[in-house]
Amino acid sequence: MTIRVLLADDQALLRSAFRVLVDSEPDMEVVGEASDGVEAVRLARETRADVVLMDIRMPGTDGLAATRLISEDPSLGQVRVVILTTFEVDDYVVQALRAGASGFLGKGSEPEELLSAIRVAAGGEALLSPTATKGLIARFLAQGDAADGRDPARAERLDALTSREREVLVQVAGGHSNDEIAERLEVSPLTVKTHVNRAMAKLGARDRAQLVVIAYESGLVRPRMD
Repeated sequence: MTIRVLLADDQALLRSAFRVLVDSEPDMEVVGEASDGVEAVRLARETRADVVLMDIRMPGTDGLAATRLISEDPSLGQVRVVILTTFEVDDYVVQALRAGASGFLGKGSEPEELLSAIRVAAGGEALLSPTATKGLIARFLAQGDAADGRDPARAERLDALTSREREVLVQVAGGHSNDEIAERLEVSPLTVKTHVNRAMAKLGARDRAQLVVIAYESGLVRPRMD
């Protein structure tokens, strides 16, 4: 299956470079280009893209607002947004994850990393390494609206999870893959995948990235500042 990619960046030169790279892969194709958030949302609907590479800073409707509009549209439930940012340590990154992005990638990443990110996002995984999760994500979520970074509404929703699903959620929040979680909990990867899918369904999460945000905002996982 060919992965349909939409490029959203206000710099035409960057879009051209991304197009050449993406179109060079046999399993992906660029189906549209947008120079601002409004156009990105429109093209996401028209092209039915699988993955949107979204610049977070664009004139008018920025990438953050566009990401939220895409994630809130039920008809675009299959669309995954990967935020492209110049600064990996960026408060907007966490806001983007809260808005529904599947992850983020620095613009200085190697071409292979970008292509891998597209495939990972298309597969429903989260672009959150353990370092990013425990560092950037935890740090900014700790500065959330609540003094202790805990959202009572999120915490109440965790009551729907079984004890095993909570265990798996903690591991997901640590940036671990299904295989790594399976080894840690001494179960099969398939069992882990089942628990992850059930947790996403119960918590209304689009993907693993949203599970990470919920785990921190609910207080199930406490941010580590080291």
